[in-house]
Amino acid sequence: MFPERFADLPDYAFPRLRKLLAPHDPGGEEIAMSIGEPRHAFPDWVGDVLASHLDGFGRYPPNEGSAELLDAISGWLGRRYGASIGPDRLMALNGTREGLYNVAMALCPETKGGRRPVVLTPNPFYQVYAVAALAVGAEPVYVPAGEGTNFLPDYAALPAEVLERTALAYVCSPANPQGAVADAGYWSDLLALAERHDFTVVADECYSEIWRDAPPPGVLEAAARTGTEPDRVVSFHSLSKRSNLPGLRSGFAAGGPGAIARMRQLRNYSGAPLPLPLQAVAARAWADEDHVTANRALYAGKYDLADRILGGVPGYRAPEAGFFLWLPVQDDETATVRLWRETGVKVLPGSYLSRDVEGGNPGKGYIRVAMVAHAEEFGRGLTLLRDCLYG
Repeated sequence: MFPERFADLPDYAFPRLRKLLAPHDPGGEEIAMSIGEPRHAFPDWVGDVLASHLDGFGRYPPNEGSAELLDAISGWLGRRYGASIGPDRLMALNGTREGLYNVAMALCPETKGGRRPVVLTPNPFYQVYAVAALAVGAEPVYVPAGEGTNFLPDYAALPAEVLERTALAYVCSPANPQGAVADAGYWSDLLALAERHDFTVVADECYSEIWRDAPPPGVLEAAARTGTEPDRVVSFHSLSKRSNLPGLRSGFAAGGPGAIARMRQLRNYSGAPLPLPLQAVAARAWADEDHVTANRALYAGKYDLADRILGGVPGYRAPEAGFFLWLPVQDDETATVRLWRETGVKVLPGSYLSRDVEGGNPGKGYIRVAMVAHAEEFGRGLTLLRDCLYG
């Protein structure tokens, strides 16, 4: 039997999408716009770095990450955010989803003030946040991140009783799926709220290097500027989107020394460190910005395509960052099926990324469109989508 705490979990988004579309034939050649799997080329030096470190497959990798990798990450954080984060405040991850789950395992207490703890999550959200909360016996509280709050959760508006029980608060910026960015003021206000109610901010910043006009501010620079206690924050980054290396499964967590020590201790027992040859590739990737700049230029072209093709669609909102479009529809599943049957374009219903709360499901009126295809295919897919759903 599935443990009772997981009994109400819906099917994961993509198996659920397959079930939705399985009874229907596509209305044309499939254009995959549902999964956020980067399809731009990864750096051409990856193979050479991997080949030159093959002997590392013969050794167990260090649990927290190699010295070379941690130094490269520390250097990148300094250049990107002006943050002085030494290796003792870092932990390499076998994909950031591992860390976003285990941060709750390591940092969420069994009780807070003698009561069941709360884990705050935006709604819609990356689904690992909810599973992490349930795994540690916390109460997940889903906070709408809609148009009225600039598609970011307004945690300060929650009742004091909820905030007093809060142990962790997840925030994704740039947001998946809406593309909204937490500005410096948002981070400062959230950190002050965390200090006031004694909880940890878990910042999922995996889309931080794909942006339209300006680099998104980060939680680490906000924490340094405001003098926030370092252990109040844990930030997560990844090479999947930044460097088009989702299969490398390489990311990291950065936080205060106490928080990272507890996460490392837990990982000693249950983690699966990244093999040393892959850590060598990751170190090179964090040290190099040229491929990131080139990648961002490709997305800039697709932002322009989306604006040109969808600019006349009522409710269209150009994303500030990331590589998803969050498009308004009357009913997300109906629109997804219609688009598939009439054109072969595959998107994801927004409700599959959300939970039902008082007032309904905030994703039900949207579809998520991944901007990962190459420009010609992407433009063709958007044109078919526009003409089918909004024509």
